[in-house]
Amino acid sequence: MKRIMSLVVVGSLALGSVAVFGISSASAATQSATTIKLTDPKAVLGMGAATITATTSVAGTVDFTAGTASITGCAAVVTSAATPFLATCSWTPAAAGAISLGATFVPTDAVDNANSTATPIAEIVAVPVQGTATAPISLYVDTILASGSTGPLAPVFGAGCEITNEFIVGQTIVFRVYGNDWNLAGAALSPLNVSSANVTIAGVTTPLALAYGNHAGEAFYTAPLPTGTAAGLYSTLGIINYKVTVNTIAVPAVTKKVRATKLVPTLKNGKRVIVHGKAATHRVTYQKTVVVTPAVAGATGTFVSNFNPASVATLNALPAH
Repeated sequence: MKRIMSLVVVGSLALGSVAVFGISSASAATQSATTIKLTDPKAVLGMGAATITATTSVAGTVDFTAGTASITGCAAVVTSAATPFLATCSWTPAAAGAISLGATFVPTDAVDNANSTATPIAEIVAVPVQGTATAPISLYVDTILASGSTGPLAPVFGAGCEITNEFIVGQTIVFRVYGNDWNLAGAALSPLNVSSANVTIAGVTTPLALAYGNHAGEAFYTAPLPTGTAAGLYSTLGIINYKVTVNTIAVPAVTKKVRATKLVPTLKNGKRVIVHGKAATHRVTYQKTVVVTPAVAGATGTFVSNFNPASVATLNALPAH
């Protein structure tokens, strides 16, 4: 009889175990799906941290990644407790260019809600259009259509000098450049402080020299690029790859002589005089050189457009009529 009761108990335990596992499996099958969506931080290199924001469907924690690595300080970031459920990550990009930003979400109620993964953001970390050179020269560059184009080459609006990036073979492109030299307290770039300025264009052997002049009451640098099919004219269709280079003049220091005094040892017969156990001194007058204005080294400023292809100077064939 004892043996029979033992078998009954074991059987009951086994059935109880099956029942427990059956409930757990059913719970997993009924978990609700969750969502997580990232917003593009539109990061700019050198401008500090950018904020990545994740919006989730329920409360929980978010792990943020950049490329294949976790972002420092952005692991298990807790979302807000109420809708909208938001989690943020301060991310400082290390380099410009493309990088994939991702995130995974773990809900607080992991029994009823499933984990989820965000659709990655194909982030492109920007650099300032000026580039990232440390030269103290700031430059503004644009391209305009020279006046005088007629017939099918005439501008659609205006009579020329309009700022544009789209040109037709046969038109003359004018590069306009102006800027400031912050070594000289932001002085405008001009022949007073610029030793040379030019535009280097891919496919053009000789750089275009930028000339300074008065244009209807405004002074700045310009360089024309005639285009066309004749020999010697620029005719390469597509994006015009160019680089503007400006070199400033080195300014020597300004100095002057001033009168000054200093203490020197008192000598008698070539030997120092000792008074009360101490070497005697007396004051003499002399002239010394002082710097009135420090020297300013010449600098080089460059401009290479970092705009997307749709915003870069482009030469097109004459449309068919």
